[in-house]
Amino acid sequence: MKTKLPLFHLQQAIRNHFTEQEFLDILTPPVVNNPGMEVHIHPFQLKSINEKSELQKFLHTSPEFHMKKLLSEGFKKIFTLSYCFRDEPNSETHRPQFLMLEWYRANCRYEKIMTDCEELFQSANNYLKAKNIKTQKEEISFTKKTVQEIFLEIINVDILNYIDDKDSLYSLIKNDFPNIHLPEDSSLLTWDDLFFLLMLNEVEPKFKKYEFLLLYEFPAPLKALSTIKEADSRVCERFEIYASGIEICNCFNELTDIKEQRKRFSEQALEKKATYDYSLPEASLLFDALEKGIPESAGIALGVERLLMALTGNKDCFY
Repeated sequence: MKTKLPLFHLQQAIRNHFTEQEFLDILTPPVVNNPGMEVHIHPFQLKSINEKSELQKFLHTSPEFHMKKLLSEGFKKIFTLSYCFRDEPNSETHRPQFLMLEWYRANCRYEKIMTDCEELFQSANNYLKAKNIKTQKEEISFTKKTVQEIFLEIINVDILNYIDDKDSLYSLIKNDFPNIHLPEDSSLLTWDDLFFLLMLNEVEPKFKKYEFLLLYEFPAPLKALSTIKEADSRVCERFEIYASGIEICNCFNELTDIKEQRKRFSEQALEKKATYDYSLPEASLLFDALEKGIPESAGIALGVERLLMALTGNKDCFY
């Protein structure tokens, strides 16, 4: 139990930070009809012991849909701190059951969440030190760069020049980055696949030199549930933070257009079926919230154990 005390203290630090800012502490149901629609995130499906059959119920991969339902009900500042579940292999930075922090601000843009992160990380760091838990830094410092800037800096590639031409991106990787294995048939890969092959193999390994790297304005094909930037339709309004090379959170300036949301979910469902040969039920809870109306909002999901690792350097953070 002793080795888990820093995690308990971090949970308290998080709750203190948000309640002091008059956020409402929310607990959402972990058993849901739709666990999340991301193509490459896999849920756990429930099975009835009595009936010995699978149910159309899942453990949530994120509390996002319930949180957005609350936004549609008029809540302005909300956070939730609880376990999420993803069917992925164990590693030094992941367990199938892990603590997730999500918070949302109505009537705000994602730039405000950037500020939230800086304040939260420093507040948590101070709280841990006050509890005699050794942290790596006195002051938390962030480096902010766009995805375009980081690609140019590390591999001298302007990734935004390739967002409308998958074949050119394939050729770039094949010719200039021969260490990346590609199938001979380029049609087997999506634009997203090519981006992440380049990102994970050539760009992300260089992030270790940054204490905290806030990476924003991702290429538009990676928009997921975020808005497109009005001044530059090549990029979407989302950011991720990396701590010494490990991603710890993902933020969206939230898409609230139900027509566009349905379109994107249909595309994701087709890709999930084609890639992994399974389908999920419709995200009716989210669609109901969007039908009712969600104000301009921003929200973020943060891995709590990963944040603890970043603050303390302790890799023994997962249950």
